[in-house]
Amino acid sequence: MSHAVAKKTETENCISSSSSSLKQSSQPAQQPHSSSNNSNSHSHNNSNSNSNGDAGFSLMNGNHSSHQRSNGLTAAAHAAAASYANSGSGSGSGNAAGMSTVAGSAGTAAAGLNAALLNAVPATALPSNGGLQSPYERYRADDASYVPIGQFYAGRSVFITGGTGFMGKVLVEKLLRSCPDIRNIYLLIRPKRGQEVSARLTELLNAPLFESLRREKPKELSKVIPISGDITSEELGISESDQSLLCRNVSIVFHSAATVKFDEKLKLSVTINMLGTKRLVELCHRMMSLDALIHVSTAYCNCDRTDVSEVIYAPPYNPDDIISLINWLPEDILDQLTPRLIGKRPNTYTFTKALAEHMLLKEAGNLPVAIVRPSIVTASLNEPFAGWVDNFNGPTGLVSALAKGMFRTMMCEKNYVADMVPVDIVINLMIAAAWRTATRKSNNLLIYNCCTGQRNPIIWSEFVKFAMTSVRKHPLEGCLWYPTGDLRMNRPMNTLNCLLKHFLPAYILDGVARIMGKKPFVVNVQNKIAKAVECLEYFATRQWRFKDDNVHGLLHTLSPKDREIFIFDVRNINWDKYVERYVLGFREFLFKQRPESLPASRKRMVRLYYLHQLVKVVAVLLTWRFLMSRSKRLNDMWSAFLENALKIARLIPFL
Repeated sequence: MSHAVAKKTETENCISSSSSSLKQSSQPAQQPHSSSNNSNSHSHNNSNSNSNGDAGFSLMNGNHSSHQRSNGLTAAAHAAAASYANSGSGSGSGNAAGMSTVAGSAGTAAAGLNAALLNAVPATALPSNGGLQSPYERYRADDASYVPIGQFYAGRSVFITGGTGFMGKVLVEKLLRSCPDIRNIYLLIRPKRGQEVSARLTELLNAPLFESLRREKPKELSKVIPISGDITSEELGISESDQSLLCRNVSIVFHSAATVKFDEKLKLSVTINMLGTKRLVELCHRMMSLDALIHVSTAYCNCDRTDVSEVIYAPPYNPDDIISLINWLPEDILDQLTPRLIGKRPNTYTFTKALAEHMLLKEAGNLPVAIVRPSIVTASLNEPFAGWVDNFNGPTGLVSALAKGMFRTMMCEKNYVADMVPVDIVINLMIAAAWRTATRKSNNLLIYNCCTGQRNPIIWSEFVKFAMTSVRKHPLEGCLWYPTGDLRMNRPMNTLNCLLKHFLPAYILDGVARIMGKKPFVVNVQNKIAKAVECLEYFATRQWRFKDDNVHGLLHTLSPKDREIFIFDVRNINWDKYVERYVLGFREFLFKQRPESLPASRKRMVRLYYLHQLVKVVAVLLTWRFLMSRSKRLNDMWSAFLENALKIARLIPFL
């Protein structure tokens, strides 16, 4: 395993892991380092650790101090779990003393783990080795060895995890439409609410996303085959017969299954994002003709850094130790430790995604692997049609609330880049990355930062301006108020505006609803909006520079025809037009409102505009009246102003 990992790290020159820190693999093609190489590597790592004073980096290098911290963290986890279990078993009588013992033991366990975490310093600095750029040869028309992407996928079978999610659906549709000779697409689908996987697949393929395929190429849909499984289960919950089927037939794997909830509990986030990835890699090692494994990560997995290159950075903790924690500790203690574990990262999603990348580097061995890191994924740019979206995640929920007139203020640095990327751009890059990984064999694990901030940036104020214009031009049915809004960096002022513009009207409307005998809902909606804003605030008040040299290099290896079919050049995005289609998209696909209803909605928007202006005038007059009644000096000044204004008015006929 060490030899393969050492080759992979030539791409990133970021993690110099010695062989002693990595799990030995059973792959026969892998050869261990010689003893002299191990010695040199160990000496080099120790010198880096001593010169930089970076205890966190040495955690990943397998030297003596790192093992002490790693083992200390794991031992503390085991001790905490044992203490918790013993105390729980001793409190079976249910008396007050027993409950006190449980609480005290749990507190002691948490305190012990906190002490271990204090010793296990997260890695925040890495040695700079210059970084080797992976060479990309530009496309040449006379290159007889060039295989078009569509032709590459001909006769191949693909396995997709997360195929029922937002990105997975677009990936399936694109492969069927643009790679017509593809053999089969196997989708990992979990039985849900008593619904069999075949029924879920039928529901998926009946979605509006596949409308053109159903109309023009209905036979292509029969190539999609469901595989019953669960990313949270051992061996992915896939039966032995289905595992054998996949191992015999699959040559391309796309791993996009993940929990994207920012407030997900650590245990479930680790189970899905880390253990799910590990189990998939174990299955991939058994595939007879695997040519590419594409892992979908996120550009924000390294959000604790301002500049993010296309490399794998040393994670804050050993992934195996974190897995041990979630296996041994009760969930209540894990919840207490989560803020300490994730450190500078805002949530468990970015934390576990960072750990999953490093775990993939360790576990992949000689597998042909690439990682795609999209930033904030939003509605489609062009494919299968402009503006398609099927969820309220990220900016979509906030722009929808803005369009309804229910969202008016948030904490955001308006001059920072809003790094958003359309979903079809990401999917086209994934398909091209798999083609590149399979046709250009390399020992380097390549990472692709799929972002717009470097090549075609849009700042938050521009995005909000375009969104505001579009939601007024294409209003939603049943809009509650005229859409307006402001971006602020003054927290007290933002809080005041939230109370006055969000929650005060919400309580008034719910009160009116109760009087009329209707069910109140506006306060509940505002609470959900506030939670979504809280999750997005971290990303709206900070800025990153995501380098995308590998993406740019990959683009130039494609033929002109492939560039037209698999578009991922973000420089072609016209943000004004895109945001307008984005608004029309969530209007149609999320709110199920047809274009025929736009004229009536626009008339309603005009009435709301005049009502909004009237309310502002009344508010100003009432405020002025209140101040006049409380201040004699202000009253005198106002009287003097009116008197002088009348005198000037009388002189106008003589001028």
